Amino acid sequence: MDKPTNRIKEMLGKKGIIQTWLAEQLGKSFAMVYAYVGNHHRPRLETIAQIADILQINPKDLIVFVDKKTMNQSKSVESTCLDFHGC
Repeated sequence: MDKPTNRIKEMLGKKGIIQTWLAEQLGKSFAMVYAYVGNHHRPRLETIAQIADILQINPKDLIVFVDKKTMNQSKSVESTCLDFHGC
C-alpha cells in the first residue's frame, strides 16, 4: 500500500519561502512546521489546504504517495483518485 507524504519543502523552495514565515502564517510553532516539512509529522488535510492557500497552489500539489516497499514516489493524489473512480 502506498504511504502519503508531502512536498511542502519542495514548494517552499520553489516559492522562496522560509519555514519560519510559513509557521507565522499558519499560527503554528516552527517545530511543528519543521516536522511537516521533514515528513516527520503528517499534517491534517485542513492544514494542507491552509498551506496550499498561503502558497497559492493547489492542495494536490502538496501530496504524493510513496510505495513503502520500494520507497519510490508512485502516484500523485490525482492519479490515485482516478484509480478509485474519482475523489
